[in-house]
Amino acid sequence: MLLDTAGLYFRAFHAVPDTIRASNGIPVNAVRGLLDMIARLVAEFQPSEIVACWDDDWRPQWRVDLIPTYKSHRVAADQPRVSNFPVEAMPALLSAQVPLIREVLGALGIPVIGAPQHEADDVIGTLASHATIPVDVVTGDRDLFQLIDDTRGVRVVYTGRGMARLEILTDAALEAKYGVLPVQYADFAVLRGDASDGLPGVPGVGEKTSATLLRTYGDLAGIVAAAAHPESALALSARARLLAATDYLKVAPAVVRVVRDLALPGYDARIRVSTRGQAVHLDRLAVEWGLGASLERARRALHAPDSPGWL
Repeated sequence: MLLDTAGLYFRAFHAVPDTIRASNGIPVNAVRGLLDMIARLVAEFQPSEIVACWDDDWRPQWRVDLIPTYKSHRVAADQPRVSNFPVEAMPALLSAQVPLIREVLGALGIPVIGAPQHEADDVIGTLASHATIPVDVVTGDRDLFQLIDDTRGVRVVYTGRGMARLEILTDAALEAKYGVLPVQYADFAVLRGDASDGLPGVPGVGEKTSATLLRTYGDLAGIVAAAAHPESALALSARARLLAATDYLKVAPAVVRVVRDLALPGYDARIRVSTRGQAVHLDRLAVEWGLGASLERARRALHAPDSPGWL
């Protein structure tokens, strides 16, 4: 199980009231919400291994160099850059919890894996592409739909409609939802665009037209070739829109496609009983931060001897 960690803790922060605080007054709603999510996901999907994938760089410069609007609306305008990276706009009550989230995950034995100059999406893409066991990608980010692969047992547990309405996306489910195959999804996203990521897409080409073009021409390269060929059957209006977006279509695929070949550090993601040191650490965190039943539920799910992943 690969967690799109930031997406989950943002969702937790907005779902759980920030009146839930530790004795020192710092809110712990995102921490507790994330722990409850992990407890539910482990209980429901019974993974044998779990990794918290991390944004070491949530807006890599190499992606911005290709498309300057990439995630530009998420940059905190009133914050100084940190280590030469732009600061992501994040509620102060959430940013105060991020270090604790990372500490709690480590204490639970969940490895936190990131990569310099890359997003969690790229870490997930690399791990999913090289996994030797089936993979569940837990995310609310549609870009990761490109990783779905029935032949390798890679599916997406989509949180976009909330934890109460999880969607399990496989090849067939994705095709039924959007009319494209997973291998076509990145091209589909390029054409359609995504306002949440600052990707403009091709003006006038929405989801239905994008899916139709991909069903007809197979992939973005085939669509671009048809637009450039004066005798192709491509409608004149679509041809004009695609040709006008030539510069965008040259660079957008590299931005949208997740990286699948990162050199990542070694880790042990097996779900197993906690060591005495981990148990002491977790007990301290529970008391110090008032994590209460949320941490206990996560501990039971991850460390119970009757858990399928327990070693």
